[in-house]
Amino acid sequence: MMVSRLGLGTMTWGLDTDPDEAGAQLKAYVDAGGTVIDTADVYADGESEAVLGTLLDAMVPRDELVIIAKAGLRARPGRRHDGSRGHMLRTLDTSLRRLGVSHVDLWLVHGWDSDTPMEETLAALDHAVASGKARYAGVSNFAGWQTARAATWQQAWPGRTPVVATQVEYSLLQRDIEHEVIPACEAMGIGVLPWSPLGRGVLTGKYRYERPDDSRAASPHFERFVLPYLQPRCSAIVESLVTAAQGLGMTPAEVALAWVRDRPGVTAPIVGARTTAQLTTALRTENITLPMEIAVALDDVSGTGQIGMEGAA
Repeated sequence: MMVSRLGLGTMTWGLDTDPDEAGAQLKAYVDAGGTVIDTADVYADGESEAVLGTLLDAMVPRDELVIIAKAGLRARPGRRHDGSRGHMLRTLDTSLRRLGVSHVDLWLVHGWDSDTPMEETLAALDHAVASGKARYAGVSNFAGWQTARAATWQQAWPGRTPVVATQVEYSLLQRDIEHEVIPACEAMGIGVLPWSPLGRGVLTGKYRYERPDDSRAASPHFERFVLPYLQPRCSAIVESLVTAAQGLGMTPAEVALAWVRDRPGVTAPIVGARTTAQLTTALRTENITLPMEIAVALDDVSGTGQIGMEGAA
């Protein structure tokens, strides 16, 4: 499955991004050569999928897109994950109805469910692909050992659907996946699709002096999502990023995105933008390659320290 170098995330669609703005984003993205659209059943309680469904075919032929959907996260109050076969397959059917399509191109388990046998969850992926409702399958937010275990199980018997991709958070502010997830994916032949490659928006530099009223940090929906990255260690990394960007004549967002896009093992970062202007900035990275000395300097200053993670995309 071939994909563009950047994917378009839709987590805010139907919530902080209205349908008109979403349509403008989709047009800008497709016009720039993008093909990957990422959504999930829990984004805006299903409104993200519904908004995307209204735009498909009306703006771009469905077959020109690689649609990624996810299931298994925040199923109901009191249980963060539900990877049971019944829940997964019901969710997929609901997602297909909202999107108005017969299949998705990549269907992901949205998180590890310790209360459901892994074999049962993966059997849902097998059924989805065998029935034609999904073309390929993968996982999201799995630890390194979980990723390797799932991929190995799927490879152990002919006819099972291979794990071809994983979505995990990865940016200059969150590099934990380099310890185990990236090595596991490289060993198992799994494509890595980083979410929040701009550090939940912090790597744009917009939070250096204040929290803009129209930012995610000021949004009641996403404030908790951003707060873990508004700490001193993160601020120091942002300042180094800003210095590098100024020296290159680029924006901090362009530099941060180019850095993660070109990391070993990465297939395509998923960029979520609240506005078309923000997305346009991200799309400019297509023709950017960071000088080696800049990439190494950012590597050194960001290190691989762990930051508390609140929420998962």
